[in-house]
Amino acid sequence: MKREDYLERILRARVYDVAIESPLELAPALSRRLHNRLLLKREDLQPVFSFKLRGAYNKMVNLAPQKLARGVIAASAGNHAQGVALAAQKLGCRAVIVMPVTVPRIKLDAVAARGAHVVLHGDSYDEACAHAMKLKRRMGLSFVHPYDDPDVIAGQGTVGMEILRQSDRPIDAVFVAVGGGGLISGIASYLKHLRPGIKVIGVEPTDADAMARSLKAGRRVKLDHVGLFADGVAVKEVGKETFRLCRKLVDEMVLVDTDEICAAIKDVFEDTRVVLEPAGALAIAGAKAWVERHGVSAKTLVAVASGANTNFDRLRFVAERAEVGEHREAVLAVTMPERRGSFRRFCGAIGSRSITEFNYRMAGAELAHIFVGVEARGRGETVRILRALRRAGFRTSDLSANEVAKAHVRHMVGGHSPLARHELLYRFEFPERPGALMKFLSAMNPGWNISLFHYRNHGADYGSILVGIQVPPREMGDFRRFLALLGYPASDETRNPAYRLFLK
Repeated sequence: MKREDYLERILRARVYDVAIESPLELAPALSRRLHNRLLLKREDLQPVFSFKLRGAYNKMVNLAPQKLARGVIAASAGNHAQGVALAAQKLGCRAVIVMPVTVPRIKLDAVAARGAHVVLHGDSYDEACAHAMKLKRRMGLSFVHPYDDPDVIAGQGTVGMEILRQSDRPIDAVFVAVGGGGLISGIASYLKHLRPGIKVIGVEPTDADAMARSLKAGRRVKLDHVGLFADGVAVKEVGKETFRLCRKLVDEMVLVDTDEICAAIKDVFEDTRVVLEPAGALAIAGAKAWVERHGVSAKTLVAVASGANTNFDRLRFVAERAEVGEHREAVLAVTMPERRGSFRRFCGAIGSRSITEFNYRMAGAELAHIFVGVEARGRGETVRILRALRRAGFRTSDLSANEVAKAHVRHMVGGHSPLARHELLYRFEFPERPGALMKFLSAMNPGWNISLFHYRNHGADYGSILVGIQVPPREMGDFRRFLALLGYPASDETRNPAYRLFLK
């Protein structure tokens, strides 16, 4: 389909039966900090707190009457499901939504409240989608794709149409969260036709970067697994049509990590008093990273705040990680001699900076290892803290980017164990569902001992679990087969410096 065809589809798109024209608002505090004018396109204010209802409704309202009468089916972990449910309610048709069993209750209840029939199946979107396709054929329903459909893309493209209409100044760049690619494809199709000089920049999490990898490779790349913190964009493979459009229209991709997303959630809260979901804050995190990387100033930038369907339980994790993401906290490991005056010398090196966290355990007769958080003002401040501690004679490591340290080690007690021989340390992503841990234990060789275990609920569909397993070297082949049979995403952390300092 030609770009001109998408322009016509976007202009004809039927979205305002259910969607509002969301405001384009200045983020004053964030604009001052970035030395650029940053505008937020507030799609979090839609009736389902996400842009997804635009594409879902435009697809469904354009179905042939006989197809609409039979009903629709969709697969989703949340926002698309709510959009399809609202559209079906408005159009008076049947809607079946297949959702993973791990979906948070708040999202499930929101879909059911709009009259849709919810089917729970599988641990992931991919499993739910495969089941939805089976039900589609069996029940004769029309499938509403979350992103890889021209009518869905056109519906999302109305966001770009509104941005141009609402901005009173020329726009230099628009930042858009990317999952399957429907939103950025629609926005870029409109903007690049009418204002080709505007940069359209996609933003993905570092652990869910299917579009960035695909654009770099020149073909669609399927990820083995994706990070699930920003669950709204946790897509293993982008769409065929969205990839085709992004190859032609997207200027650049920016990747951000979990801490940067958390910092962006806090930034938007401070400007609007609204808490975005992780995927909803992705574009803001990308705009911040892009400004820092390119050193630009005095530009007009737009970031699409794409959704606010978050669980209250996640706020603890977001608050904890936002300071690190904003480079306002340095997370350090410090090795200190076990002798008088060491702690006083440590405090002298820290100076007037506030200590945000302090964890200590005696490591032996001569040394102690300290896990400490220190207030900082940017990356440069962290470098200065490290330099001051090392000048004072302390062996110091920066753990600010160490996921195991931040998610697990800082909450653990017990220190080193001489009994944990042949210990392997692995981080797993378990689905938050009954029986997940039992599946892990049942698949494991009963001769292997669990020597370390840490789990903390962060209100997400999946939980990160740190496990120490004692595996004799001769049984490593069996252990690798166990990992393959288990099927959960796993990372070998046996050589992680935080583990080796505090727990090994």
